[in-house]
Amino acid sequence: MTWTTRPRSDIGDLAAIEAGQGPLVMMLHGVGLRAEAWGAQIDTLSAAGYRVLCPDMPGHGGTKFRNACGLEGYACPIKDLIDEPVVLVGHSMGALIALFIAASGHKRVKGVAALNAVYRRSPDARQAVLARAAALDDTGTNDPTATLKRWFGDNPSDEHAACLRWLKEVNPAGYKAAYTVFAENDGLADAQLAQIECPALFITGEKEPNSTPRMSRDMARLAQKGQAEIIANAAHMMPMTHPSEVNSSLLRFVRRCLP
Repeated sequence: MTWTTRPRSDIGDLAAIEAGQGPLVMMLHGVGLRAEAWGAQIDTLSAAGYRVLCPDMPGHGGTKFRNACGLEGYACPIKDLIDEPVVLVGHSMGALIALFIAASGHKRVKGVAALNAVYRRSPDARQAVLARAAALDDTGTNDPTATLKRWFGDNPSDEHAACLRWLKEVNPAGYKAAYTVFAENDGLADAQLAQIECPALFITGEKEPNSTPRMSRDMARLAQKGQAEIIANAAHMMPMTHPSEVNSSLLRFVRRCLP
């Protein structure tokens, strides 16, 4: 599919893409991306009878950058938007935010789906992600070459081109701030995962080197109603590169949580 820019509404302090009518599904993107990264999921879920709300993270897309203090600072604007039953869906850092909100015991969160979520990085992986965060320039455009190679390898595609554009357009200070929070958080603590009472779905790609299948399975075992699904031949950008498989998993899960 093509990844064209979609209209936004200002909702609270965030700009967001809104589509469809029905029970609410809120989708949180990862660092350096924007709400359009959920394009394939927006179309499928809204057509299936759900209201889909995809906010831009501070400093990303149409949301202005403001200093957010730690993971709580990114979670609070999302929590402020939840005024009805919702399924939270997050990718990468968005998954970390979604799980954090679910673990806080928010009663309106009826389900949480964490895509490509991190949990207990290896020492080498943790050192590498912290080094990448420290090297980011918060005043000018950062070179996205290494990031795109991790996500897509050397294969050109519409998805690669879209992510290249988004990474070049993101606010540098917002990008560094978000990436630093993501790098410094190694996933939720075991006790936090055990506090998630709603159904929790952990999905990652078979070929994902950083948010590995083992991580998703380990988190699913800790959550009270956790389940893990591994998508064959997929890696970090599976919502864009493997939309059919991701959409099928999400639809089954959302229908279970918001019948």
